[in-house]
Amino acid sequence: MCRWAAYRGTPIPLEQIVSAPGHSLIEQSHRATEAKTATNGDGFGIAWYGERPEPGLYRDVLPAWSDCNLKSLARQIRSPLFLAHVRASTGGATSRDNCHPFVHGTWSFMHNGQIAGFEQIRRPMEAALSDRLYQARHGTTDSELLFLLAIEFGLETDPAGAFGAAIRFALAESARAGVRELVRFTAAFSDGETLYAIRYATDAYAPTLYSAPTCGGTGHCLVSEPFHDTDTKWHEIPAGSFVTLTASGMNSKRFEPLQSQTLDIAEVA
Repeated sequence: MCRWAAYRGTPIPLEQIVSAPGHSLIEQSHRATEAKTATNGDGFGIAWYGERPEPGLYRDVLPAWSDCNLKSLARQIRSPLFLAHVRASTGGATSRDNCHPFVHGTWSFMHNGQIAGFEQIRRPMEAALSDRLYQARHGTTDSELLFLLAIEFGLETDPAGAFGAAIRFALAESARAGVRELVRFTAAFSDGETLYAIRYATDAYAPTLYSAPTCGGTGHCLVSEPFHDTDTKWHEIPAGSFVTLTASGMNSKRFEPLQSQTLDIAEVA
């Protein structure tokens, strides 16, 4: 299972999330503590927003701990919103096209989780994409396909509803194919203005997700695993949550895709 971190707030160097903290994302790439495997060495990636509407993107197949370019870029690039990911593959070759985050237009997306029996339902899931979005599919992962399906199902106007529809579609295809109906899905995504996250699973094992204010309250971080920072108070996001981060703060809704709706459960200033 993968590890990831996302940030929104005042512009900061990427290294403040990627490499500088104790138990940073780079450390988690070879010493994760809340994943099935401690090593996440099947590539890495960063998507960050800056001067242009579309995010910058840097991905490679090297383990994050061994790429000197990553550390150098993270020291130099400042961003108010970025996504960073280290990959432990559950399917799909180790290639740049399969490394997260994935980008389409102004949207960026990264994921930790799986669709059980994905290879048995991959073809009908891909067939649900329009020609435009099918041509935008460059890799072979279930993560990228769920992202493109969410765009197909209305991500720009209803992010929670779009991912709910994508998950329901995957489960329906699993039932049709007679394979195990299982989705585990903890993801972060953004349009460059708002940072969203989802923690969800059809069983009791939703991949972990934590949140904390940073930068003296002028920023907010979402992570798979907390950093080791005594000044930061981390809070676990419950399974079945849809999180929205804007300049006004953090909002959490109940995420229940099998009921085709989300319900407000909390709002944090």
